Amino acid sequence: MKPPDHPVPSGDREMAQGIMAALGMNALDLPVEVASRLRCYDGQGDENLQQQLAEQAEAEVQRLLESTDEWQAWITYHNYYKAPDLVGQSVCRSLNIPYFVIEASIAKSRLTGPWASFAASADNATRSADCVFYLTEQDRRALAKHKPPHQKLVRLPPFLNQTDLPAKQNITRPDNRLLAVGMHRYGDKLESYRILADALIHLKSSDWRLSIVGDGSARADIEKMFAGFGKQVVFLGQLDRTEINAAYQQATVFVWPGVNEAFGMVYLEAQAAGIPVVAQDRSGVREVIASSESLVPVSPERQSEPQDDAKALALRIDKILGDSALQESMVKTAYEFIRSQHLLDSAARTLTEQLQRVLR
Repeated sequence: MKPPDHPVPSGDREMAQGIMAALGMNALDLPVEVASRLRCYDGQGDENLQQQLAEQAEAEVQRLLESTDEWQAWITYHNYYKAPDLVGQSVCRSLNIPYFVIEASIAKSRLTGPWASFAASADNATRSADCVFYLTEQDRRALAKHKPPHQKLVRLPPFLNQTDLPAKQNITRPDNRLLAVGMHRYGDKLESYRILADALIHLKSSDWRLSIVGDGSARADIEKMFAGFGKQVVFLGQLDRTEINAAYQQATVFVWPGVNEAFGMVYLEAQAAGIPVVAQDRSGVREVIASSESLVPVSPERQSEPQDDAKALALRIDKILGDSALQESMVKTAYEFIRSQHLLDSAARTLTEQLQRVLR
C-alpha cells in the first residue's frame, strides 16, 4: 500500500518496517534494500486508475531490470486485490530469482466487479510465489485452497520491531484510564469507533477517562460520536513513537473493537507495554491476543440488537477495571506471549530459514 518510509503512520507501515529490520538480521549476510516505491493502490475500484498503475508498473519493471542484475531474491509485503504486486513477479521471472510474498490473499469474489483486473493480478502474483508467509490462520486456510504444488506456506506471526521487552516494572498507573489507538478513517475504523462510543454509555465504572490516539479524514465525524462525553474523552491526535509509548504507560486498559482488522499491531504494542487489552473476538485479532479474558464475543449478524455488542464490551471493561488481580494476570500472560512469539528475532529466524532453503 505504501513504502516502509511513508510519512503517514499505520499498522501496515509498522509491519513493513519490522520486515525490513528482520530481513536485515538474516544469517546469510545478504544486503536488504527497498527496490521500488511505486504505490499500486486503488481504494475506490477505479478501472482507469488501475490501467494507469499497470502501465506505470511496466515502466518500473524495465527501470529495475536496467538498474541491476545482482539481486538474489525479491520479497513483497501485503499483496491483495486493492494493492497487487505488479512488479515483483515480472522482475523475478526475468532475473530467474526466488519470489517471496509476506501476507497475501486470494480473492476469487473480486474477479468480477470494479477491482477485477487488480484482483486477477494479485491472485497471479500469489500463485507464482515460491514461498508465501501467512500471518493468520484465516489466511493460511484461504491460501491452502489455491496453493500450487511448488509453493510453500510458512507461518510468520505478526511481530514488533524490537528484539526484547523491557524488564517488567511495577508502574503505578492512573485508575480507570482507557486508551484507544486507531487511524481516523471511514469504513471499518469508523465502525470500531462507533462501537467504542456506544460501549462507553454502558460503563458502570466511575471516573473513567478515555484517550484516543490517531488522526485522519474521518476525525470530525469521530469527534462528534464522543462529543456527549465531554472532558471524559480526549483526542490526542497523531503521535510519534515516543509519545505513543508514553500514552500506553498512562493507560489502565487498552480498548479497540477491531472490526475487520487483519490482526492489529496496536494489540501487540499494548500487551508489550504491560496493559490489559479488550477487543472483540474476531478472526485475526484473536491470534495476536494472549488472554481469553481480553476477547468479547461478537453477536451473529442480524441476530441481535446493535447495542448488544457494545454492552458486552462495556461489561468486560468494567470487569477488568474492577479487578487488579485479573489485570496482573493478563499482563503476565501477555508478556510471555509477546516475548516468545512476536518479536524481531523470531521473525528473523523464520525469514532466514526460508531464504536458506530456497537459495540453496
